Amino acid sequence: MRNLQVIALRITHRMKIIFNDPTFSSQLLRTIGETYYKGADIGECLSTAYRIKEGDFESWHTEWLKTAKRIHSYADESLASGHIISARDAYLRASNYYRASEFLLIDPDDPRIQTTWGSSKKCFSEAAKLFPFHVESIEIPYEHGTTLPGYFYHYSKRDSIYNSEDTKANGKGTEKKLSRPVLIAHGGFDSTLEELYCSAAAPALERGYNCLTFEGPGQGGVIRKRGIPFRYDWEKVVAPVIDYAIGREEEFGIDVNRIALMGMSMGGYLAARAAAFDNRISACILNDGVYDGYDAITSSFPESLLTALEEGNSEFVNSTLTDLMESDPNARFNMKHGMWTSRSNSPYDLITGAKSYTLKDIIKNITCPTLVLEAEKDDSFPGQPKKVYDGLESPKKYVIFTQEEGAEEHCQGGASALSNQRIFDWIDEVFKYKPGL
Repeated sequence: MRNLQVIALRITHRMKIIFNDPTFSSQLLRTIGETYYKGADIGECLSTAYRIKEGDFESWHTEWLKTAKRIHSYADESLASGHIISARDAYLRASNYYRASEFLLIDPDDPRIQTTWGSSKKCFSEAAKLFPFHVESIEIPYEHGTTLPGYFYHYSKRDSIYNSEDTKANGKGTEKKLSRPVLIAHGGFDSTLEELYCSAAAPALERGYNCLTFEGPGQGGVIRKRGIPFRYDWEKVVAPVIDYAIGREEEFGIDVNRIALMGMSMGGYLAARAAAFDNRISACILNDGVYDGYDAITSSFPESLLTALEEGNSEFVNSTLTDLMESDPNARFNMKHGMWTSRSNSPYDLITGAKSYTLKDIIKNITCPTLVLEAEKDDSFPGQPKKVYDGLESPKKYVIFTQEEGAEEHCQGGASALSNQRIFDWIDEVFKYKPGL
């Protein structure tokens, strides 16, 4: 039992919201955090949380589903009555609440995963039709005749997206579309494509950037619908995404010399991996930085478990972690979700497979300016961002978000304003970009 307590030490969150259980508290913060871009409302989130039985995954699903369905009905009613703004905002919130409801369904064969996740996508699609900018649902050609789902966000035809100097030079009626920098963004271990609107697309758009978001292997619909698991060589995922963006350069109004790539959470490893192999990436944002996946997972393991891993004692590793999963919701979610999305057969296979997810031998290949972010009390990848920063030889910047700033949680959950300020101010400076919106 002492071994289990030692392992569990790292998964104690410092910011507690309603729940004592760190998984439930952090996921509530994650859901509330979308309030900044109208993806949630505080009262709706808190009233839902008060109904949830702590540590009970079924209760979490049931109560968030009730809230999602109620807000979904408000959206339908508003749309039917011609109240476009109310409908848009309600669809966006319902999408987030459906996502939260599905999050802790950890049995891959549970049919509710598909239906609840599908409702989240449907609501986002309805909201996207009502945005004051274009949201194009795209399919990016990938390996073996498959595709990766994504969205391309850009502005509709209006004066602000045309270069006034070109207009004057070419004469009235021959305006030339202004090419804009593009932010390509993806998530990490457990994010969804629609969630990337609030965490990447919305702040990019209001600062005058185009934005392309996508899901890769192991993520969202790619694992849920297509059964394609995570892969460590993420450069083979990002390359076709950049190919796709460049192929539509003129149509999308993309400045191909100013392409930024941002990876969220475990995406901090994935994006860095891509940047090490693709020099078309002009700037890279690692939110958070992840240097070595295996080291991150095992950093709080007791000596007995580390020894068992080193000796290949899978029986001891599996039995120890299975016991932990029974008592700790965070461990249960991470192990179950990780085995599903990586197609691992056991906790031992999942952990040893993480050895491939490392920057140790390739970090020096990154040449583009790189921003490494770390939240002070983040327990997902403790110490990893600083290792990434120290290993980089390219132009670089390291930013730590503090408890005093209210930004100490994983990926600065609940602190969107400050996080986006620092991310996009840095991109503006690297690209020497002054948006004209």
